[in-house]
Amino acid sequence: MAFIASLIVSLVFGKKIIQFLQKKQVGEVIRNLGLEGQVQKQGTPTMGGLIIILAIIIPTFLFARIDNVYVWMILLCTVWLGIIGFIDDYIKVFKKNKEGLHGKFKILGQVGLGIIVGSVLFWHPDVTIRESVRADKLAVFRQAHPESVISETKTVDGKVTNYLVVHKSTKTSVPFLKNGELDYAVLLSAINPDWEKYGWIFFIPMVIFIITAVSNGANITDGLDGLAAGTSAIVIFVLGILAYVSGNLFFADYLKIMYIPNLGELVIFIGALAGACIGFLWYNYYPAQVFMGDTGSLLLGGLIAALSLIIRKELLIPVLCGVFLVENLSVIIQVGYFKYTKKKYGEGRRIFKMSPLHHHYQKSNFHESKIVGRFWIVQIFLAILTIITLKIR
Repeated sequence: MAFIASLIVSLVFGKKIIQFLQKKQVGEVIRNLGLEGQVQKQGTPTMGGLIIILAIIIPTFLFARIDNVYVWMILLCTVWLGIIGFIDDYIKVFKKNKEGLHGKFKILGQVGLGIIVGSVLFWHPDVTIRESVRADKLAVFRQAHPESVISETKTVDGKVTNYLVVHKSTKTSVPFLKNGELDYAVLLSAINPDWEKYGWIFFIPMVIFIITAVSNGANITDGLDGLAAGTSAIVIFVLGILAYVSGNLFFADYLKIMYIPNLGELVIFIGALAGACIGFLWYNYYPAQVFMGDTGSLLLGGLIAALSLIIRKELLIPVLCGVFLVENLSVIIQVGYFKYTKKKYGEGRRIFKMSPLHHHYQKSNFHESKIVGRFWIVQIFLAILTIITLKIR
Protein backbone atom coordinates (compact mmCIF):
# COMPACT_ATOMS: atom_id res chain seq x y z
CA MET A 1 0.00 0.00 0.00
CA ALA A 2 2.86 2.40 0.75
CA PHE A 3 4.39 1.64 -2.66
CA ILE A 4 1.08 2.19 -4.48
CA ALA A 5 0.29 5.36 -2.52
CA SER A 6 3.76 6.74 -3.21
CA LEU A 7 3.43 5.99 -6.91
CA ILE A 8 0.07 7.79 -7.04
CA VAL A 9 1.36 10.80 -5.08
CA SER A 10 4.41 11.18 -7.33
CA LEU A 11 2.37 10.82 -10.53
CA VAL A 12 -0.46 13.13 -9.47
CA PHE A 13 1.45 15.81 -7.59
CA GLY A 14 4.54 15.46 -9.78
CA LYS A 15 2.83 17.14 -12.72
CA LYS A 16 1.61 19.99 -10.52
CA ILE A 17 5.07 20.49 -9.02
CA ILE A 18 6.65 20.54 -12.49
CA GLN A 19 4.13 23.15 -13.65
CA PHE A 20 4.87 25.22 -10.53
CA LEU A 21 8.63 25.00 -11.15
CA GLN A 22 8.11 26.05 -14.77
CA LYS A 23 5.99 29.01 -13.66
CA LYS A 24 8.71 30.10 -11.24
CA GLN A 25 11.31 29.52 -13.98
CA VAL A 26 13.27 27.12 -11.79
CA GLY A 27 15.31 25.85 -14.75
CA GLU A 28 18.56 23.92 -14.87
CA VAL A 29 21.62 25.95 -15.85
CA ILE A 30 23.62 23.72 -18.20
CA ARG A 31 27.36 24.10 -18.70
CA ASN A 32 28.24 23.50 -22.35
CA LEU A 33 30.58 20.50 -22.33
CA GLY A 34 30.08 19.72 -26.00
CA LEU A 35 27.86 16.70 -25.33
CA GLU A 36 25.07 15.64 -27.67
CA GLY A 37 21.63 16.89 -26.63
CA GLN A 38 23.04 19.03 -23.83
CA VAL A 39 21.84 22.38 -25.11
CA GLN A 40 18.24 21.10 -25.34
CA LYS A 41 18.24 20.47 -21.59
CA GLN A 42 18.74 24.16 -20.83
CA GLY A 43 15.84 25.50 -18.79
CA THR A 44 14.39 22.09 -17.86
CA PRO A 45 12.85 22.42 -14.36
CA THR A 46 15.08 21.19 -11.54
CA MET A 47 14.48 20.62 -7.79
CA GLY A 48 12.34 17.63 -8.80
CA GLY A 49 13.60 15.91 -5.66
CA LEU A 50 10.67 17.67 -3.96
CA ILE A 51 8.40 15.16 -5.74
CA ILE A 52 10.39 12.28 -4.23
CA ILE A 53 10.30 13.78 -0.73
CA LEU A 54 6.55 14.33 -0.86
CA ALA A 55 5.95 10.82 -2.20
CA ILE A 56 8.03 9.35 0.64
CA ILE A 57 6.65 11.27 3.60
CA ILE A 58 2.89 11.04 2.92
CA PRO A 59 2.67 7.20 2.62
CA THR A 60 5.08 6.69 5.52
CA PHE A 61 2.92 8.78 7.84
CA LEU A 62 -0.19 6.98 6.58
CA PHE A 63 1.01 3.38 6.95
CA ALA A 64 4.05 3.17 9.25
CA ARG A 65 4.42 3.43 13.01
CA ILE A 66 6.26 6.70 13.43
CA ASP A 67 7.36 5.83 16.98
CA ASN A 68 9.51 2.99 15.59
CA VAL A 69 13.17 3.97 16.02
CA TYR A 70 14.11 3.00 12.48
CA VAL A 71 11.18 4.86 10.91
CA TRP A 72 11.67 8.18 12.70
CA MET A 73 15.42 8.03 12.15
CA ILE A 74 15.08 7.46 8.40
CA LEU A 75 12.46 10.23 8.19
CA LEU A 76 14.97 12.52 9.90
CA CYS A 77 17.53 11.51 7.25
CA THR A 78 14.99 12.34 4.53
CA VAL A 79 14.32 15.84 5.84
CA TRP A 80 17.99 16.51 6.67
CA LEU A 81 19.36 15.50 3.25
CA GLY A 82 16.44 17.14 1.47
CA ILE A 83 17.28 20.47 3.12
CA ILE A 84 20.98 20.23 2.17
CA GLY A 85 20.09 19.44 -1.45
CA PHE A 86 17.40 22.14 -1.58
CA ILE A 87 19.83 24.82 -0.35
CA ASP A 88 22.33 23.74 -2.99
CA ASP A 89 19.72 23.91 -5.78
CA TYR A 90 18.34 27.21 -4.47
CA ILE A 91 21.78 28.84 -4.66
CA LYS A 92 22.29 27.51 -8.21
CA VAL A 93 18.89 28.57 -9.53
CA PHE A 94 17.94 31.73 -7.66
CA LYS A 95 21.36 33.10 -6.75
CA LYS A 96 22.69 32.21 -10.23
CA ASN A 97 25.76 30.61 -8.68
CA LYS A 98 26.66 27.53 -10.76
CA GLU A 99 28.80 26.12 -7.94
CA GLY A 100 25.85 25.94 -5.54
CA LEU A 101 26.43 25.21 -1.87
CA HIS A 102 30.14 25.09 -1.11
CA GLY A 103 31.47 21.55 -0.95
CA LYS A 104 32.67 21.89 2.63
CA PHE A 105 29.16 22.75 3.82
CA LYS A 106 27.72 19.72 2.01
CA ILE A 107 30.31 17.50 3.66
CA LEU A 108 29.65 19.15 7.01
CA GLY A 109 25.92 18.39 6.66
CA GLN A 110 26.62 14.76 5.69
CA VAL A 111 29.06 14.34 8.58
CA GLY A 112 26.48 15.79 11.00
CA LEU A 113 23.89 13.30 9.77
CA GLY A 114 26.41 10.48 10.03
CA ILE A 115 27.07 11.39 13.68
CA ILE A 116 23.32 11.33 14.43
CA VAL A 117 22.69 8.02 12.64
CA GLY A 118 25.78 6.40 14.15
CA SER A 119 24.89 7.59 17.66
CA VAL A 120 21.30 6.30 17.42
CA LEU A 121 22.41 2.91 16.07
CA PHE A 122 25.07 2.59 18.76
CA TRP A 123 23.26 3.85 21.86
CA HIS A 124 19.48 3.70 21.36
CA PRO A 125 18.03 0.86 23.49
CA ASP A 126 15.58 -0.26 20.76
CA VAL A 127 18.33 -0.91 18.21
CA THR A 128 19.07 -4.56 18.90
CA ILE A 129 19.73 -7.90 17.25
CA ARG A 130 18.70 -11.41 18.28
CA GLU A 131 21.10 -14.31 18.23
CA SER A 132 21.31 -17.86 19.52
CA VAL A 133 23.56 -18.54 22.52
CA ARG A 134 24.47 -22.05 23.66
CA ALA A 135 23.22 -22.89 27.17
CA ASP A 136 26.74 -23.50 28.49
CA LYS A 137 27.89 -20.09 27.15
CA LEU A 138 24.96 -18.06 28.49
CA ALA A 139 26.60 -16.95 31.75
CA VAL A 140 29.66 -15.59 29.96
CA PHE A 141 27.45 -13.92 27.33
CA ARG A 142 25.24 -12.25 29.97
CA GLN A 143 28.32 -10.96 31.73
CA ALA A 144 29.51 -9.31 28.51
CA HIS A 145 25.98 -8.08 27.67
CA PRO A 146 24.19 -7.33 30.95
CA GLU A 147 21.36 -5.52 29.11
CA SER A 148 20.48 -8.63 27.06
CA VAL A 149 17.02 -10.20 27.31
CA ILE A 150 16.17 -13.85 26.73
CA SER A 151 13.28 -13.96 24.26
CA GLU A 152 12.99 -17.70 23.65
CA THR A 153 14.61 -21.04 24.37
CA LYS A 154 15.35 -24.06 22.20
CA THR A 155 15.05 -27.49 23.74
CA VAL A 156 16.03 -31.01 22.72
CA ASP A 157 14.42 -33.91 24.65
CA GLY A 158 13.18 -31.44 27.25
CA LYS A 159 16.64 -30.01 27.86
CA VAL A 160 17.45 -26.37 26.99
CA THR A 161 20.27 -26.30 24.42
CA ASN A 162 20.15 -22.69 23.20
CA TYR A 163 18.81 -19.34 24.33
CA LEU A 164 17.60 -16.76 21.84
CA VAL A 165 18.87 -13.48 23.26
CA VAL A 166 18.01 -9.92 22.24
CA HIS A 167 20.82 -7.46 22.91
CA LYS A 168 22.64 -4.37 21.64
CA SER A 169 25.47 -5.02 19.24
CA THR A 170 27.66 -3.37 16.62
CA LYS A 171 27.75 -6.55 14.55
CA THR A 172 27.22 -6.43 10.82
CA SER A 173 26.85 -9.09 8.14
CA VAL A 174 29.86 -10.12 6.05
CA PRO A 175 28.84 -11.30 2.56
CA PHE A 176 30.00 -14.57 0.99
CA LEU A 177 31.04 -16.08 4.33
CA LYS A 178 29.08 -18.75 6.21
CA ASN A 179 27.81 -17.21 9.45
CA GLY A 180 29.97 -14.25 8.49
CA GLU A 181 29.67 -11.41 10.98
CA LEU A 182 31.95 -8.56 11.93
CA ASP A 183 31.71 -6.73 15.24
CA TYR A 184 33.15 -3.24 15.04
CA ALA A 185 33.64 -3.15 18.81
CA VAL A 186 35.74 -6.31 18.71
CA LEU A 187 38.21 -4.56 16.39
CA LEU A 188 39.11 -2.29 19.31
CA SER A 189 39.06 -5.10 21.88
CA ALA A 190 41.70 -6.86 19.79
CA ILE A 191 44.03 -4.00 20.75
CA ASN A 192 42.88 -3.83 24.37
CA PRO A 193 40.07 -6.01 25.86
CA ASP A 194 38.83 -3.07 27.94
CA TRP A 195 38.24 -0.96 24.84
CA GLU A 196 35.21 -2.89 23.55
CA LYS A 197 32.83 -0.43 25.24
CA TYR A 198 34.40 2.34 23.16
CA GLY A 199 33.33 0.68 19.90
CA TRP A 200 31.68 3.95 18.83
CA ILE A 201 35.17 5.36 18.16
CA PHE A 202 35.36 3.05 15.14
CA PHE A 203 31.65 2.63 14.38
CA ILE A 204 30.55 6.27 14.05
CA PRO A 205 33.38 7.30 11.66
CA MET A 206 32.47 4.24 9.57
CA VAL A 207 28.84 5.44 9.41
CA ILE A 208 29.96 8.95 8.47
CA PHE A 209 32.18 7.64 5.67
CA ILE A 210 29.47 5.37 4.19
CA ILE A 211 26.75 8.04 4.22
CA THR A 212 29.05 10.67 2.71
CA ALA A 213 30.47 8.35 0.04
CA VAL A 214 27.16 6.87 -1.17
CA SER A 215 25.36 10.22 -1.06
CA ASN A 216 28.02 11.84 -3.22
CA GLY A 217 28.14 8.76 -5.47
CA ALA A 218 24.45 9.12 -6.29
CA ASN A 219 24.98 12.85 -6.83
CA ILE A 220 27.72 12.19 -9.40
CA THR A 221 25.59 9.53 -11.13
CA ASP A 222 22.77 12.02 -11.69
CA GLY A 223 23.99 13.24 -15.06
CA LEU A 224 21.70 11.60 -17.61
CA ASP A 225 17.90 11.44 -17.86
CA GLY A 226 16.64 8.61 -15.67
CA LEU A 227 20.06 7.27 -14.69
CA ALA A 228 20.12 8.07 -10.96
CA ALA A 229 16.38 7.50 -10.41
CA GLY A 230 16.30 4.14 -12.22
CA THR A 231 19.52 2.86 -10.65
CA SER A 232 18.36 3.93 -7.19
CA ALA A 233 14.97 2.23 -7.66
CA ILE A 234 16.69 -1.11 -8.38
CA VAL A 235 18.96 -0.73 -5.34
CA ILE A 236 16.01 0.19 -3.12
CA PHE A 237 13.99 -2.87 -4.19
CA VAL A 238 16.89 -5.07 -3.09
CA LEU A 239 17.19 -3.24 0.23
CA GLY A 240 13.45 -3.85 0.71
CA ILE A 241 13.96 -7.60 0.25
CA LEU A 242 16.94 -7.65 2.62
CA ALA A 243 15.05 -5.60 5.22
CA TYR A 244 12.02 -7.88 5.01
CA VAL A 245 13.94 -11.14 5.49
CA SER A 246 16.12 -9.62 8.23
CA GLY A 247 13.03 -8.41 10.12
CA ASN A 248 11.04 -11.62 9.67
CA LEU A 249 11.73 -14.31 12.25
CA PHE A 250 10.88 -17.22 9.94
CA PHE A 251 12.97 -16.09 6.95
CA ALA A 252 15.90 -14.95 9.09
CA ASP A 253 16.02 -18.38 10.75
CA TYR A 254 15.62 -20.22 7.43
CA LEU A 255 18.34 -18.19 5.68
CA LYS A 256 20.57 -18.23 8.76
CA ILE A 257 20.99 -14.47 8.72
CA MET A 258 20.93 -11.88 11.47
CA TYR A 259 17.43 -11.23 12.85
CA ILE A 260 16.78 -7.58 13.71
CA PRO A 261 13.68 -6.98 15.87
CA ASN A 262 11.26 -4.16 14.90
CA LEU A 263 12.78 -3.87 11.42
CA GLY A 264 9.56 -4.79 9.60
CA GLU A 265 8.19 -1.24 9.83
CA LEU A 266 11.13 -0.02 7.79
CA VAL A 267 9.88 -2.03 4.78
CA ILE A 268 6.92 0.38 4.61
CA PHE A 269 9.30 3.32 4.22
CA ILE A 270 11.34 1.43 1.63
CA GLY A 271 8.16 0.66 -0.31
CA ALA A 272 7.30 4.36 -0.33
CA LEU A 273 10.84 5.23 -1.43
CA ALA A 274 10.73 2.73 -4.30
CA GLY A 275 7.36 4.07 -5.44
CA ALA A 276 8.69 7.63 -5.28
CA CYS A 277 11.66 6.75 -7.53
CA ILE A 278 9.51 5.00 -10.12
CA GLY A 279 6.88 7.73 -10.07
CA PHE A 280 9.58 10.36 -10.50
CA LEU A 281 11.07 8.32 -13.34
CA TRP A 282 7.79 8.79 -15.23
CA TYR A 283 8.76 12.45 -15.66
CA ASN A 284 12.54 12.06 -15.58
CA TYR A 285 13.12 9.46 -18.30
CA TYR A 286 14.48 10.67 -21.64
CA PRO A 287 13.64 13.32 -22.66
CA ALA A 288 13.30 14.53 -19.08
CA GLN A 289 10.51 16.90 -18.10
CA VAL A 290 12.21 17.54 -14.76
CA PHE A 291 15.57 16.95 -13.09
CA MET A 292 15.83 15.83 -9.47
CA GLY A 293 18.71 18.21 -8.73
CA ASP A 294 20.77 17.82 -5.57
CA THR A 295 17.48 17.88 -3.67
CA GLY A 296 16.92 14.36 -4.97
CA SER A 297 20.35 12.90 -5.71
CA LEU A 298 21.97 13.65 -2.34
CA LEU A 299 18.77 12.40 -0.70
CA LEU A 300 18.66 9.06 -2.55
CA GLY A 301 22.32 8.26 -1.96
CA GLY A 302 22.15 9.17 1.72
CA LEU A 303 18.97 7.13 2.28
CA ILE A 304 20.45 4.09 0.55
CA ALA A 305 23.50 4.33 2.81
CA ALA A 306 21.42 4.80 5.98
CA LEU A 307 19.13 1.87 5.08
CA SER A 308 22.13 -0.38 4.42
CA LEU A 309 23.54 0.50 7.84
CA ILE A 310 20.22 -0.08 9.62
CA ILE A 311 19.76 -3.56 8.14
CA ARG A 312 23.45 -4.27 8.75
CA LYS A 313 24.31 -4.96 5.12
CA GLU A 314 26.63 -2.00 4.54
CA LEU A 315 29.50 -4.29 3.49
CA LEU A 316 27.39 -5.22 0.47
CA ILE A 317 27.39 -1.60 -0.76
CA PRO A 318 30.40 -2.07 -3.12
CA VAL A 319 28.39 -4.80 -4.89
CA LEU A 320 24.85 -3.44 -4.59
CA CYS A 321 25.84 0.16 -5.39
CA GLY A 322 28.46 -0.83 -7.98
CA VAL A 323 27.25 1.77 -10.48
CA PHE A 324 27.65 4.56 -7.91
CA LEU A 325 31.07 3.18 -6.97
CA VAL A 326 32.35 3.04 -10.55
CA GLU A 327 31.05 6.54 -11.28
CA ASN A 328 32.86 7.83 -8.19
CA LEU A 329 36.07 5.97 -9.05
CA SER A 330 36.04 7.28 -12.62
CA VAL A 331 36.17 10.84 -11.28
CA ILE A 332 38.86 10.04 -8.70
CA ILE A 333 41.01 8.20 -11.27
CA GLN A 334 40.59 10.92 -13.90
CA VAL A 335 41.47 13.77 -11.55
CA GLY A 336 44.32 11.85 -9.90
CA TYR A 337 45.88 10.79 -13.21
CA PHE A 338 45.52 14.30 -14.67
CA LYS A 339 47.33 15.87 -11.70
CA TYR A 340 50.02 13.16 -11.72
CA THR A 341 50.78 13.52 -15.45
CA LYS A 342 50.71 17.30 -15.25
CA LYS A 343 53.31 17.20 -12.50
CA LYS A 344 55.44 14.61 -14.30
CA TYR A 345 55.14 15.64 -17.95
CA GLY A 346 54.09 19.28 -17.69
CA GLU A 347 50.66 18.65 -19.18
CA GLY A 348 47.69 16.77 -17.83
CA ARG A 349 46.55 13.57 -19.53
CA ARG A 350 43.25 11.75 -19.25
CA ILE A 351 42.25 8.10 -19.05
CA PHE A 352 38.59 8.71 -19.94
CA LYS A 353 37.33 11.08 -22.61
CA MET A 354 35.34 12.71 -19.82
CA SER A 355 34.29 11.85 -16.30
CA PRO A 356 32.03 10.69 -14.68
CA LEU A 357 31.94 7.47 -16.69
CA HIS A 358 28.54 8.10 -18.32
CA HIS A 359 29.96 11.21 -20.00
CA HIS A 360 32.84 9.10 -21.37
CA TYR A 361 30.29 7.01 -23.25
CA GLN A 362 28.49 10.13 -24.43
CA LYS A 363 31.79 11.38 -25.86
CA SER A 364 32.11 7.97 -27.56
CA ASN A 365 28.88 8.75 -29.47
CA PHE A 366 26.55 6.42 -27.54
CA HIS A 367 23.01 7.76 -27.34
CA GLU A 368 21.94 8.92 -23.88
CA SER A 369 19.02 6.49 -23.58
CA LYS A 370 21.26 3.55 -24.61
CA ILE A 371 23.81 4.43 -21.93
CA VAL A 372 21.09 4.66 -19.28
CA GLY A 373 19.51 1.37 -20.38
CA ARG A 374 22.82 -0.48 -20.22
CA PHE A 375 23.68 1.00 -16.84
CA TRP A 376 20.31 -0.26 -15.61
CA ILE A 377 21.11 -3.75 -16.93
CA VAL A 378 24.43 -3.72 -15.07
CA GLN A 379 22.63 -2.56 -11.91
CA ILE A 380 20.04 -5.36 -12.25
CA PHE A 381 22.89 -7.89 -12.48
CA LEU A 382 24.49 -6.41 -9.35
CA ALA A 383 21.10 -6.48 -7.59
CA ILE A 384 20.66 -10.20 -8.36
CA LEU A 385 24.21 -10.90 -7.22
CA THR A 386 23.48 -9.08 -3.94
CA ILE A 387 20.33 -11.12 -3.31
CA ILE A 388 22.02 -14.47 -3.94
CA THR A 389 24.66 -13.64 -1.31
CA LEU A 390 21.93 -14.71 1.12
CA LYS A 391 22.60 -18.29 -0.03
CA ILE A 392 26.13 -18.18 -1.43
CA ARG A 393 28.09 -18.39 1.79
